[in-house]
Amino acid sequence: MKRSPAIKFVLITVLIDVMSIGLMLPVVPALVGEFAGTREAQSYWYGALLLAFGTMQFLCAPLLGALSDRYGRRPVLLVSIATLGVMHLLSALVTTLPALLATRILGGAMAANFSVASAYAADLSTPDNRAKSFGLIGAAFGVGFIVGPMLGGLLGAIDIRLPFYVAAAFALANFAYGVFVLPESLPRDRRTAVDWRRANPLGALLGLTRLARVGPLVAVIALSNLAQFILHSVWVLYGTFRFGWGPKEAGISLFVVGVMTAVVQGGLLGRLLKWLGEPRCVILGIASAMLAYAGYGLAAASWVVYAIIVANVLAYTIGPALSAVVSRAADPREQGIAMGSLTSLASLMAVIAPLLGTPLLAEVSHLPPSDWRVGAPYFLSAALMLIALVLAAWHFARGPRGAAPHVARGPAG
Repeated sequence: MKRSPAIKFVLITVLIDVMSIGLMLPVVPALVGEFAGTREAQSYWYGALLLAFGTMQFLCAPLLGALSDRYGRRPVLLVSIATLGVMHLLSALVTTLPALLATRILGGAMAANFSVASAYAADLSTPDNRAKSFGLIGAAFGVGFIVGPMLGGLLGAIDIRLPFYVAAAFALANFAYGVFVLPESLPRDRRTAVDWRRANPLGALLGLTRLARVGPLVAVIALSNLAQFILHSVWVLYGTFRFGWGPKEAGISLFVVGVMTAVVQGGLLGRLLKWLGEPRCVILGIASAMLAYAGYGLAAASWVVYAIIVANVLAYTIGPALSAVVSRAADPREQGIAMGSLTSLASLMAVIAPLLGTPLLAEVSHLPPSDWRVGAPYFLSAALMLIALVLAAWHFARGPRGAAPHVARGPAG
């Protein structure tokens, strides 16, 4: 019972961190637009902000985890939360794009505290309830990404800087709460020196060499993640250029995406996997995503976008189905390495995506909204999914040499 407040604090920390990211998604492009003189400059600067934030998260997640192993979870969590609160506040007050970029750099580094929160939950869990603790953290992620963008859109419609003030208030209130209720979860005798090799995010990618049995699926995972993150990087700006979306409309669209993700992955996923089997979920999901991305690029009205979001059910099964296939193919003694490597690969794709998506949107931003070429970033995502589809089909067609024999099959399998 004594641990209950601490676990609640960790869940609140994850929820607030994710909500803060969600709060800003609908409004950061508009804030950049206030400083940028043209749509082209707006696209390039927004891409730079995404790149800076994603890069710092990628680099600092293992570093913060290593520091928490050395100095304890409590100080690292509290410092990161307080710094995030200050960065949100400064983001609302800046008057130049370089200053906004600086806040996103430091904010991205501190937003990497998810790894510390997960380690804290693991410290306070037993082997029997550890999965439940991680499940609660996953639920906090889901709720944050559903509520955050919707709230950010509504607040942004009132004042473009209001979501930043609200995010700062949440973070600083959480810091104040943590100072009084958060105990240290890692005893001094269990602390270890910082291992800079393990704190290297690129080191985790070396685990991909252990996944030879899944062959082309590594490329499939990279391509599908890259396509999805390109979509994420231009979603709000594309809606602004194409349909005239403001923060409210952007927030509503992201809310619908979050709800559909929760419905499919939280309710329908088990039935779909049982009915179709993992390989078919992967192939049909990629095909569905490919058509959806092309549809987004050709959409002439907002309602078409919403229709595609709702109809694109199978695409939400790609990630879980691919993870299941890889997990079955990996050596049982190397599951952690395999999953960690895939997570690092996805994080790396999130860093690369803004280098492709936002510059491409910038190059077509001068065109009339009705011009089909404005959808160029989505067509690139669709092309990447087509390559992923060919590789996935080839992999599963290889039979015993691939992972197909290791997966559970339903009635359609």
